Amino acid sequence: MVSEFRAAFALISILAWLLLTGHATPSDIECLKAIKSSFKDPNNYLASWIFDNSSICKFTGIECWHQDDNKVINIRLSGFGLKGEFPLGIAGCASMTGLDLSGNSIHGNIPSNISKLMTYITSLDLSSNQFSGEIPADLANCSYLNVLKLDNNRLAGHIPPQIGLLNRLRTFSVAKNQLTGRIPIFRNISFPAGSYAGNPGLCGKPLPAC
Repeated sequence: MVSEFRAAFALISILAWLLLTGHATPSDIECLKAIKSSFKDPNNYLASWIFDNSSICKFTGIECWHQDDNKVINIRLSGFGLKGEFPLGIAGCASMTGLDLSGNSIHGNIPSNISKLMTYITSLDLSSNQFSGEIPADLANCSYLNVLKLDNNRLAGHIPPQIGLLNRLRTFSVAKNQLTGRIPIFRNISFPAGSYAGNPGLCGKPLPAC
């Protein structure tokens, strides 16, 4: 309990520092430019992303810490019909804590160094896309994660056992992929069978034994 309180206090302190260190950060602007250029946007949801002197906080799908600055806290692009690969330029949104790219047509691998791209991420939803390859073990270094949704993709291989070390995780789903092997043991929580459904090669609690 004490260690969790200290960790929570440390996160709050870091985020407060990020909030107070200036306005109109060029890195956040470059981050959104990189995201826009990474995707095909057939439905023109990103048409409002015009990089003039207006605040990026007014862009569709963007939430800022405060409307008077340009520090992105959440990016919510669910169901936009976007096509492309995971935007590596997202690292420029250094104070972002939430990313929702669900319900698009994003393909390719989830970056192997994802924790370095999103240091303070607490909620990551990549569900209902076309991601392939393996789940990166580096996700275990996203130590603030509360929500991790990777279901309805084309992910293969094992679920990295290191994922079980994410002791803040409260929502987790890898259902409807092509995963195999043993389900990781989580420290402080267990997830229902539905979190793993649609992966015939998975085994171990809460699914049948290996």
